[in-house]
Amino acid sequence: MRLSTKGRYAVMAMTDLARQQDQAEGRAVALAEIAARQQISLSYLEQLFARLRRKGLVVSARGPGGGYRLAREARDTAIADIVLAVDEPLRATRCGVAIGAKGGKTAARGCMAGGAQCLTHDLWEEMGRQIHGYLASVSVADVLDGTLRERALKARAGEMAAA
Repeated sequence: MRLSTKGRYAVMAMTDLARQQDQAEGRAVALAEIAARQQISLSYLEQLFARLRRKGLVVSARGPGGGYRLAREARDTAIADIVLAVDEPLRATRCGVAIGAKGGKTAARGCMAGGAQCLTHDLWEEMGRQIHGYLASVSVADVLDGTLRERALKARAGEMAAA
């Protein structure tokens, strides 16, 4: 999986937005406030939030008191949706997908010479699916309320009991 600063910053900003929105009883939150708290460039956040708005994850309000709000509840906003909204591919392989003459996807193009898939392709492909599944199972609310730590501890306890 390739997760650049674009995806990480979008998740950080959306989580900050959700926290501030809750504390301010639903008022719009200015990007400048998020940028200062998260130490992210304001112009970079503006680009990310334009994409998040187009994908329906945030709504904007103009004028005095303007800013952004989550378009849906934090518990209904998956981390995977945020990452995908800012055009981050959740791929672990270097193999691509060929595009046909009419714009449709055709057979997978391999990462090796001649279009063959590498020996470990299936390993990385499955890892990418697992990562996407995990990020799709985690909401912004999960990040804010600390349930990720509890989830990890339960998973480790289950693994140790099974061993």
